[in-house]
Amino acid sequence: MYIHNTYCISPQQISLQPGIEMNHEPADNKMLAIEPAYEGIPPGVLRRMGKAIRMGVGAALPLIKQNENINGIIIGSANAGMDECVKFLNQIVQYEEGQLTPGNFVQSTSNVIAGQLGMITKNKGYNITHIHGGLAFENAMIDAVMQLNANPENSYLLGGVDEISAYHFNIEKLAGAYKTENITGNGLYETDSPGCIVGEGAAMFVVNAEPVHAAASITAINTLHSTDADLVKQQLKIFLEKNVEPGTSIDLFLSGENGDNRTLPFYLACETVLTADTTIARYKHLTGDYDTAAALGLWYACRILDLQQIPEHMLKRESSEKGYKNILMYNNFKGLQHSFVLVKGC
Repeated sequence: MYIHNTYCISPQQISLQPGIEMNHEPADNKMLAIEPAYEGIPPGVLRRMGKAIRMGVGAALPLIKQNENINGIIIGSANAGMDECVKFLNQIVQYEEGQLTPGNFVQSTSNVIAGQLGMITKNKGYNITHIHGGLAFENAMIDAVMQLNANPENSYLLGGVDEISAYHFNIEKLAGAYKTENITGNGLYETDSPGCIVGEGAAMFVVNAEPVHAAASITAINTLHSTDADLVKQQLKIFLEKNVEPGTSIDLFLSGENGDNRTLPFYLACETVLTADTTIARYKHLTGDYDTAAALGLWYACRILDLQQIPEHMLKRESSEKGYKNILMYNNFKGLQHSFVLVKGC
């Protein structure tokens, strides 16, 4: 599967200039997305959209404008429409199941981002949303690969979107998912405490089976559920043996490490599989952590392949000077859901 165009809305101000900058620090341990002007969305429609829907549609429309022949829309989102869902449920209580406004209900379903994109662009093709928690975006990627195997002439819009809703944030905070002490972006990985900083964002990709003019390719994806770091390590070994050609090395390990000392053993175990000349980089001080943060991770992987450089603030371990051709992404969500993705430059 080949990636041809990318776009994202993230907690960092994305510049057209070369480089990956960290220009936005967390506030109250939240990495809030910087939203654009959303050109192309009718004002009347935009006014009724929740934040996740705005970000998803706003990140997708520029790509659809560049690629008019999109045959389907495949989105990964664990909590899309959650805020609107809570608003609608509160209205049921407030109005005693009386005259409810339909807007919040319409915007509350998980597939609302893909649905809105289909309606706005009049795209009647394949339209689906994957909501598998921390593997929502990875399952969307697998779906896109399957669709392209069946329909190699097609192009698809692939994306991952999630927002920080007040309801979801409070529930996760009570469950101990987030840091209790205030953290700066640079200090995230120096903490030895449970929890992470929460983030949000949207990343979109145009994918097809055509290698010409592609920015990157997804050569392999694997997911698993486990709480055993040794098992995850063994699965990574098998994954690399199966998908990396003999004599080919992993140039960059793009780690989903998030500052949570409960999940750190998984990342350290996977790092032992790497050779000494593999660079290790991290990105969640830029994005925060959330169910589909791997979508922004993939966007950063494509950016690194394009720029052939990694800023100091992302580096955990730098190898000898060499280019970046093969990137291994590993993400871990809550110490249970794991994914390996091989990204190759074209």
